[in-house]
Amino acid sequence: MNDISVAMPVDLTASAVRHIAEILKSEPAGAALRIAVEGGGCSGFQYTYAIVPETAADDLVLAEAGAKVAIDQVSLGYLLGSKVDFVDDLMGRAFKIQNPAATASCGCGTSFSLD
Repeated sequence: MNDISVAMPVDLTASAVRHIAEILKSEPAGAALRIAVEGGGCSGFQYTYAIVPETAADDLVLAEAGAKVAIDQVSLGYLLGSKVDFVDDLMGRAFKIQNPAATASCGCGTSFSLD
């Protein structure tokens, strides 16, 4: 058997996995954190986060150590190659997405633009 490493379209850091798992502990079974990209924000697009009771059939679902993330197909096109992190620093506690497709982002990191 060959050991082939397959990169995920979106990666979760250990910190993000821990925080998502903690959030989902108090939610019903099957719940997930939905990460989506919508038009708006100060840079053109913005990341949104919501707890959803279940995932859709065409979602990309990332599941690891009690964490479950759902990303719809349209948003996935904007998030390919991204890394989702959870940071706790002087600016506050928040999810941060490192998106290689973003050409600019706002200071708070919740919106971005593409060329």
